Amino acid sequence: MSSVSDINSWWLKPLAEKNSALATDAAGLSCTEASTRLAKFGPNLFRDHQELPLWRQFISRFKNPLILLLLAASAISALSGEMANFLIISVMVLFSVTLDFVQEHRAGKAAASLCQSVSVRTKVIRDGKQIAIAVTEIVPGDLVVLSAGDMVPADGRVLEARDFFVKQALLTGEPYPVEKRPGELNANASDIADAANAVFMGTTVISGSARVRVVNTGAGTAIGAIADSLSRQPPPTSFEIGTHRFGMLIMRLTVLLVLFVLFVNALMHKPWLESFLFAVALAVGLTPELLPMVVSVTLSRGAMMMAKKRVIVKHLASIQNLGSMDILCTDKTGTLTEAKIKLEQHVDPQGVISERVLELAYLNSFFETGLRSPLDDAILNHENIDVSAWNKIDEVPFDFERRRVSVLLDNKNSAGRLLVVKGAPEEIIGLCTRYEKCGKDVTALLDMDANKKIHQVLGGLEKEGFRVLGIAWRDVPSDHPHAVMSDESELIFVGFAAFLDPPKESAGAALAALKENGVIVKIVTGDSELVTQHVCVQLKLPVVGVLTGKEIERMDDAALRIRVETSNLFCRVNPSQKNRVILALKARGHVVGYLGDGVNDAPSLHSADVGLSVDSAVDVAKEAADMILLDHDLHVLYDGVLEGRRTFGNIMKYIMMGTSSNFGNMFSMAGAALFLPFLPMLPTQILLNNFLYDFSEMPIPLDQVDPEELRFPHVMDMTFIRNFMLVIGPISSVFDFLTFYVMLVVLHADEKLFQTGWFVESLCTQVLVIFIIRTRGNPLKSRPHPILAVVSIAVVAIGAVLPFTPIGTYFGLIPPPTKFYLILATMVVIYLLIVELAKKAFYRWHGVQRTFKISGG
Repeated sequence: MSSVSDINSWWLKPLAEKNSALATDAAGLSCTEASTRLAKFGPNLFRDHQELPLWRQFISRFKNPLILLLLAASAISALSGEMANFLIISVMVLFSVTLDFVQEHRAGKAAASLCQSVSVRTKVIRDGKQIAIAVTEIVPGDLVVLSAGDMVPADGRVLEARDFFVKQALLTGEPYPVEKRPGELNANASDIADAANAVFMGTTVISGSARVRVVNTGAGTAIGAIADSLSRQPPPTSFEIGTHRFGMLIMRLTVLLVLFVLFVNALMHKPWLESFLFAVALAVGLTPELLPMVVSVTLSRGAMMMAKKRVIVKHLASIQNLGSMDILCTDKTGTLTEAKIKLEQHVDPQGVISERVLELAYLNSFFETGLRSPLDDAILNHENIDVSAWNKIDEVPFDFERRRVSVLLDNKNSAGRLLVVKGAPEEIIGLCTRYEKCGKDVTALLDMDANKKIHQVLGGLEKEGFRVLGIAWRDVPSDHPHAVMSDESELIFVGFAAFLDPPKESAGAALAALKENGVIVKIVTGDSELVTQHVCVQLKLPVVGVLTGKEIERMDDAALRIRVETSNLFCRVNPSQKNRVILALKARGHVVGYLGDGVNDAPSLHSADVGLSVDSAVDVAKEAADMILLDHDLHVLYDGVLEGRRTFGNIMKYIMMGTSSNFGNMFSMAGAALFLPFLPMLPTQILLNNFLYDFSEMPIPLDQVDPEELRFPHVMDMTFIRNFMLVIGPISSVFDFLTFYVMLVVLHADEKLFQTGWFVESLCTQVLVIFIIRTRGNPLKSRPHPILAVVSIAVVAIGAVLPFTPIGTYFGLIPPPTKFYLILATMVVIYLLIVELAKKAFYRWHGVQRTFKISGG
């Protein structure tokens, strides 16, 4: 990649010169020196996102266009001599911004502290001791210890290496791992692809181990230099798309109403300043300016609740995505099974128990230095075999395209060298030309008949639920210096190692609970379809369709999008095929979660709507994930799904409020301008009304969500929101116009009494209706959170009493007669009853429409 070929080529400089410049030794840095360098070089980040001081964060809140509009209105009021309006608007803006800032700041701090608990860490030598520190604390001169599965935390020189292979496709585009060794390079190795003695930040260790001296960190690294071009903005989630569409809907309605009010007031020759302030206040009343705070606080509270259930949220928005998830893709090992794998059989090509198979499998696993799998551990724990006569010469590490690992060994008691290959049985058999018939001394040609019989043995093992590895070997000359992929040919097949991984007792119940709550689980695994189907039978998971990696490879994206709907097992798939399955499901309109913990899972974790990993996962997977499960258990994930739905439900409550009663009141206000010779409510009264209403909505994140709402995933449906607004909003407007009639005809109100009466009525109706809208069921049975109830009733009481206080007088309110409050109480009760009836009718109609769509009508 030419863009990174010239970053001073520091790997060409002699190591002594580098060490001199970094002033370090084999004991690593001292903790004191590391702290000094951290202050000098800064944290190990592409861009140092230092948090702004609190005062600057607070000031940035005033960049909101509506806030700027209000401040402009207050300034115009001051210049026009309307000091009362100036003070009231300024104080209201300050209160609103401060409230929003405090709540979001607290929510952000809480979420950040949780995220920090699962930050990627790396091993370094400091003061002569190996310790684990956060990657952000790495400094130039640090001595870093790397092993298979680690993500390289910074650019550095390799000092020691043992079969050390790194995948650096991110920088160079090379598809296969490259070996890194200590030593000096010639001057021609100026490109990163040729830097065999250096490692680079963001690349992944595939196999082996090494000690690396850090040279560059943060923006000074090769990836830091091109971070902007590499970092792609992820596609917007369903929640982000929904909130954007909602904002645009409200914005269009606001612009239309404001222009309408200005036009009418101009025709009626009302004072221009009052008309302008009224239009601005109307815009503020229509805009759900509290939505960002409600979203932040609700998501933060959701993250705290999920932490108690041992799920750590790295990206807050992923909580809602988890609640909206309708398909979960997962591997079976450790999730559906116990991950307590045991080697149960080691058989030759005829299916007979063979110690020869065990010996070769043991040698391969013992000398392998890559990311050791549970299968390797099972082989090594099965039986101790004396390997003292063997020496390792080289290794071709495992990768997910070849699906095998080879080790080149030398036996001091015999001439020649031995290449032992272990991997996916189909791959191994395909590389063999002969097989052992009666031990290593007798081999036979692996023809079609033999191949068929060997596959029958393999099929028999897989049908019994065994995970199977194929074992093969070949002799090579004693002077064969290195193992390369081309050596993996003309092998002699020796047999199978068969493993058993029993299903989790809890997995069946968790799968049933997820299915009952609208989440379909699809298994995406590298194992064979026979083994996977055996596990599904034990877990009582119906198999509706099976798709293999070979079949996926032959399909284009259009065909795959059709097949993913009718399949729930994807077997023998490699990482790129896993990723295609995820993208195909998303293209079909599903909200997809992916649970993975390996190096090969990182692309799918990135592509999924919500990437899930576990605390024991490799660094690359944890970095790519949106959430970290502290327990590898679907029950934990099920709890997280329900919490995500609670979060979404509470956010929707605020949105439904903003598009129904509140919108109806603002619409009435615009309509009143048509026939009233005065403003229906003063601009400052609108702002006060809006502030009190917003204050009453603040406890919504604490509220409970009905169990019925948690049974199925939901996405932000703008058609649903619009229809709800068209049903409930007009009811609010009807009662507003009824209030106008009462004030003008029954009470013969003047301008101030009219404005006071409507102020009290609109505040009461739009606050109290939360008790109706917050639940789809009976509001008398679904109890709100005590704080929400207390705050809402308190705000209504304040609104009713305010006209009798000096503050009310300051806002232009006057005490209404007792008769008004009696009429108001009656109207509010009738209003709430009618809204409840309309709500039930709406949900019945919506349910019928939803059923009609699902049935394909």
